[in-house]
Amino acid sequence: MKKVFALLLLIFVISILSACKQESKSKSEEENWEPEKAIEMVAPAGAGGGWDTTARTVAKVFSEEGIIDEDIGVMNKEGGGGSIAWTYIHNLEGNNHHIFVSSPPLIFVPLNGQTELTHEDFTPLANLIADYAAFAVRADAKWNNLNELFEDMKKDPESISVVGASAPGSMDHMQFVKIAKEAGVDVTKIKYVSNQEGAPLTDLLNGSVDVYSTGVAETVEQVKAGKIKVLGITAPERLEGDVLSTFPTALEQGIDATFVNWRGFFGPPNMDESAIQYYEEKFKELSDSEAFTKIRSQYGWTEMFMGHEEYKKFLKEQTEELTGLMEELGLAQ
Repeated sequence: MKKVFALLLLIFVISILSACKQESKSKSEEENWEPEKAIEMVAPAGAGGGWDTTARTVAKVFSEEGIIDEDIGVMNKEGGGGSIAWTYIHNLEGNNHHIFVSSPPLIFVPLNGQTELTHEDFTPLANLIADYAAFAVRADAKWNNLNELFEDMKKDPESISVVGASAPGSMDHMQFVKIAKEAGVDVTKIKYVSNQEGAPLTDLLNGSVDVYSTGVAETVEQVKAGKIKVLGITAPERLEGDVLSTFPTALEQGIDATFVNWRGFFGPPNMDESAIQYYEEKFKELSDSEAFTKIRSQYGWTEMFMGHEEYKKFLKEQTEELTGLMEELGLAQ
């Protein structure tokens, strides 16, 4: 009987030790998460735009610099100002192998009622860059700076049309509104024309509209060609580059406002903490790399790295600020 009891006790002890070892192994694996298959990186728009360019350059550097060993595939999911892609990612709750790039439309689009999903429905991983807006007119336009333009708009806001590639209440519209408001323009009367078919520059050049609100990178070649002039940009200081450095900021023209087109990466809701840490570290390594530094310079982007916790706080502050602006325009739903 004693032998049987001893044998049972031994089996019990072995089982407990085995369970502890397995639990320890599982915990260790969780704390050191790495991708086990290809990573899907989603650009919530078609090819050629800011989201697509960011996703593809990031995926390229990750692979070519050996920062991430697994394959990274970029998928374009356009529609709804980004909401088609956001719904797709949101349905992948807890999945650590699907991420997407985003920017201020993740705040604007929910505010204007196009989707019920907000940035709080996703997992912020890291912000990478800051891009800035440029306000351009035809080369033969009578305005030579923002103050001249805004003086005319203060007299009759509806007499001057502003075109952008985004919907009313989204990026190109709101970046112009923020600067114009600080300059004293009645922003509720601004005539904004949305051209989401990719030809707002054509509208400017053929005289259909007066002002083009866009990203700084989209203006460089046309400035070189002598077709347009940039009246001002929304950066806190002048950017580097042969052409970019000639663009005056709104601040240096006495308009105390900036607008940053932050751009970073998110995952589905409820990602593993270890996966969040993994991506945060990898994006930091990418941001610090010489290869990505060259890409930032090429596109006129500024380094703006934020990790998971800092990014969450920043997004909350941005939402509070932009909500007030949208409400003033009557665009918040």
